[in-house]
Amino acid sequence: MLNSKKPPQFAKAKLSPLPAEAPSCCTDEQCSSAPAAEIIPDNGERYTWLVAGMDCAACARKVENAAKQVPGVEHVQVLFATEKLLVTAPRDVRMEVEKAVKAAGYTLRDSAAPAAAAPSGWRENLPLITLIVMMAISWGLEQANHPFGNMAFIVTTLVGLWPIARQAVRLIRSGNWFAIETLMSVAAIGALFIGATAEAAMVLLLFLVGERLESYAASRARRGVSALMALKPEVATRIRNGERESVALGDLRPGDVIEVSAGGRLPADGRLLSETASFDESALTGESVPVERERNEKVPAGSTSVDRLVQLEVISEPGDSAIDRILRLIEEADERRAPIERFIDRFSRIYTPIIMAIALLAAVVPPLLFGQSWSEWIYKGLALLLIGCPCALVISTPAAITSGLAAAARRGALIKGGAALERLGQIQQIAFDKTGTLTAGKPQVTAVEALAAVGENELLTLAAAVEQGSTHPLAQAIVREAERRTLALPVTQSHRALAGIGVEAVINGETLLLSSPTKLAAGVLDEAWQQRITQLEAEGQTVIAAVRQNQLLGIIALRDTLRSDAKEAVAALKNIGVHGVMLTGDNPRAAAAIANELGMDYRASLLPADKVSAVNELNARQKLAMVGDGINDAPAMKAATLGIAMGSGTDVALETADAALTHNRLTELANMISLARATHNNIRQNISIALGLKAIFLVTTLLGLTGLWLAVLADSGATALVTANALRLLRKK
Repeated sequence: MLNSKKPPQFAKAKLSPLPAEAPSCCTDEQCSSAPAAEIIPDNGERYTWLVAGMDCAACARKVENAAKQVPGVEHVQVLFATEKLLVTAPRDVRMEVEKAVKAAGYTLRDSAAPAAAAPSGWRENLPLITLIVMMAISWGLEQANHPFGNMAFIVTTLVGLWPIARQAVRLIRSGNWFAIETLMSVAAIGALFIGATAEAAMVLLLFLVGERLESYAASRARRGVSALMALKPEVATRIRNGERESVALGDLRPGDVIEVSAGGRLPADGRLLSETASFDESALTGESVPVERERNEKVPAGSTSVDRLVQLEVISEPGDSAIDRILRLIEEADERRAPIERFIDRFSRIYTPIIMAIALLAAVVPPLLFGQSWSEWIYKGLALLLIGCPCALVISTPAAITSGLAAAARRGALIKGGAALERLGQIQQIAFDKTGTLTAGKPQVTAVEALAAVGENELLTLAAAVEQGSTHPLAQAIVREAERRTLALPVTQSHRALAGIGVEAVINGETLLLSSPTKLAAGVLDEAWQQRITQLEAEGQTVIAAVRQNQLLGIIALRDTLRSDAKEAVAALKNIGVHGVMLTGDNPRAAAAIANELGMDYRASLLPADKVSAVNELNARQKLAMVGDGINDAPAMKAATLGIAMGSGTDVALETADAALTHNRLTELANMISLARATHNNIRQNISIALGLKAIFLVTTLLGLTGLWLAVLADSGATALVTANALRLLRKK
C-alpha cells in the first residue's frame, strides 16, 4: 500500500521523441533494428508505476479510465503484461493519479521498489472457499427446511455480493459506469427482489470462480515475461588495470572489458576480444547449433560461452541489451493490441441500463399517468427485472468457453482463457518457427560417406572417438549415431580444439582432424567431393570433413530433422483453410529444404525484430497465429493475433503464448482451431437463446400474459438450456 502522507519517488523524466531506429542488434551479417515504441508527447513529464490487482485485460482499461479522469493527464498507457502504468502530464500529477487509481480498486507502487510478497494461496482463495461452503450449507438447509434454506441463500448472496458491489461503486466513481461488477450486482439484487435467492448466490459463485482463474493465468503470464531477466547474471566480472572485480550490471558501460567463464552467460552485449569461441545463442535465436565467433564479432547478452573463458568489450548501455530489447518488443506488441474487453462487460453498458429503465418505467408510469394499480405494475416491474436479470446471459459465454477449454485440454492443448479461444477461431494462417517447432531441435546424422578403403562404420568410429566428451550438439549427434550402431570407440590422445577450424586427436599414432570443409587446406578436396558437399549444403545439411594425416577419409552430413507429425499437421491445416508459413533465423538453404519438404512458404535469416515485422505484415492481411518454442519467438507471439507455444519450449515462450501444445503434437493445431470455431458458434447460439427468451417474456409480461413464476421459469430455463448446449462441446470429436 502507498503511504498517502509521503508518496514514493516515482520515476520521471523529460520526454523527447524516440529515435526511428533502436540500437542495432548483435550479429554482423544479420542485423536489424527493433521497431520504435509509440511516440509519447514530449511536452510533459513521464511517471511510471507498477499496478497491483489487475487480473485481466479488462482491468487495464479500468485503470486507464481512472487515470484519464485526472485533470492535466495527456497520455496514459497500461502495459498489462508487465503491470506498468505510464502517465504523461505537464505538471506533477502523482498524488492525483494514485488517488484515482486507488479509488478504482487497484494499488500503485514505485516501479523501482522491490515486489511485495505474494499472498498465500489460502488467503487469496478464502472468499471463494467461504462462498462455496456457504452455498453447500444453504443447499442442505433448503432440502430440510425451505424458510431456513431461503434465509441461508440470502445471507450467502449478501456475503458474496459485498466485495463485488463495493468494487462496482468504486468503478462508477472512477468513470466506469457499467463494468461487469455492476452487471453482477444488478443481477444478484434483482434475483433477491423476486425471491430467486439460490440463483443469485450461484451467479456470484460462478463469477468469483472465473475471476480467480483469470488472476491465476495473469500471474503465470507475468512470471514468464520476467523470466527474460534470468538470462542475465546478477553480477559481472570486469577487468580494470589487470585486476578483476565483481560489479552490478547497472555499473557496466560501453568500453568496459568483462570476462565470462565456460558455461557462463553474457551480462551485456559484447564484442569478442579472444581469438575465437563458441557461443550457445539458442535462448535468443532458438537455433540448436552453437555459433562460432571470432575476434571483434558481436555477441548478444544471454548467450552462453560453450567451452572456454572469454573476454569481451561491452557495447550496450545498461537496460539496452539484446534481452532488454526483446522485453520491450513484448511490451510494445502488447500495447499495439488494444485491451480485450469481455463480451458481457461491453454489452452491459447498453443492456443493463435499458433493462433497469424499462423495469422502472413499467413500475411507475402506468400508476402515475394512467391511474393503474400500483401493486399490479410493481409486480410487473419486478417480473421485468427478473427477466432482465442477466443470469443466463452471464453464464452463456463462460459455459461454452469452459467446455471448449476442457475439450482442448483433453487433447493436450492448453488455451489460456476465453479471449484466446475466441481469437483462435478467427485464425486463417499460421506462422511456424523452424527449430524445435517443425523440427526436432536436435541435429542427427543423415549421411556418412567414406572412401572405399575406409568404410562408413570406420569413419564414424574415428569421428565419434574424436568428438567424445564434447558438449557441442553436432559432436553429440555423431557420438549418438556411433552408439546407435554399437561401434567400439578407440582411445584418443592429444585431443585439442583448433580455434576457428575444428577439433583433432591422435588415434593409433595418426592425427585425425574433423573440420568444416571451408577450413581445409587447398588440395584436400577434389572436384567430386566439392560438388557433393555443395549438393548436401544446398539441401540444408551441415557437413563435417574427416582428414587423417592430410588425406580426406570422407564426410559426415547432419541435419535437424522434421518432427514426425509435421507433414500431417500442415496438411490438416490446409484442409480447414489455414495457410502455413515458416519464419526462422536459420540460413536460407536450410530453411528452403525444410519448407519444400512441407510444401509451405518460408522466410529465413530472421532476428527477433525481423520476426515481429514479418508477423505484423502477415497479420495485416489475415488473422495470424505464431507457433514457436524459444525466447526469440516471444515478441512475435505477442504481435500475432494469437501465440501458440510448444510444450517443450522455453518458459518465456510458454508463458507469453496464449495457448500451448502440452503434448508437443502439431496435429492438434487443426483440432484446436476447429474446436475454437465450434465454441464460437456455440456462444452465438447461447446468446440467441438467452436474449430470445427474454425478449419473448418481456413482451408477454408487459401484455399481462405472464407473471413472476413464468419469469422465473424463463430465466432458469434459459440458464439450463445454454448450459446443456455448452456441454455438447465436451462430446465433440
